[in-house]
Amino acid sequence: LPSASAHVTGTGAAKAYCDDENCQTATVIVVITIAVLRSAVAHDMVIMCTAAKHANNRRVWLALRDAFPHPYTANDANKFLQNATTAQPTTNFCIEVDGVAVGGIGIHLGRDVHRHTAEFGYWLAEEFWRRGIMTEAVGAFTDFCFDKFSLHRIYAEPFANNPASARVLEKAGFVLEGRLKNNVVKDGELLDSLMYARMK
Repeated sequence: LPSASAHVTGTGAAKAYCDDENCQTATVIVVITIAVLRSAVAHDMVIMCTAAKHANNRRVWLALRDAFPHPYTANDANKFLQNATTAQPTTNFCIEVDGVAVGGIGIHLGRDVHRHTAEFGYWLAEEFWRRGIMTEAVGAFTDFCFDKFSLHRIYAEPFANNPASARVLEKAGFVLEGRLKNNVVKDGELLDSLMYARMK
C-alpha cells in the first residue's frame, strides 16, 4: 500500500491512493507528527484494505454513535467512501499512519441559525491509542475547520463514560460547557454526555 507520510510535504499536497488510472487524487489537509489527515477518493485502496480491519472493534464502537456500525465490514468502508467522495463540501477525512487508514475525523456543519457552528467527531484504532495522535489531530483539524469554514464555534459531545476522549478535547483547547443528563442510550445503557466547545 502507498505510504502517505513518505510523499506529502504539507497542507494541500495531493497524491493518488487508488489503482484506477482515472481516479482522483487525495488532498492532505493536515500533516502532524506521525500521521496525515486527508480526503478520501473513489476506489481508495488504503481505506478499503485497512479501515474495515481497524474499525471493526467493539471498544471503538462503544465510544461512538450507532450510525457507526458494528461489526464494521468492507461493505461499510465502501459506503463511507461513497458518501465521503460525493459530499460537497468535503467534511469527512481519513487519519493515516504509514500508509494505513487508522481512524477518521469529520465535521457536521450547522444550518439556519446554527450555520456558524459545527459538531465534530472522530475515532482511532485501538492499537494507536495513547500515542498523542488524536490530541494533535483534533487541535490541527479544528484550526483547519476555522480557517476553511465560516465558523465561530466547534463542539463535541463525548459520552460521560469516556474520560479519554474528554482529555483529548481539553488538551486540544476545548472547554467543558456542561453535562447533559440521560442524553444518550448506547449498548442498552442510559448515559450522560459532555458538551465541549472551542471558539474561534
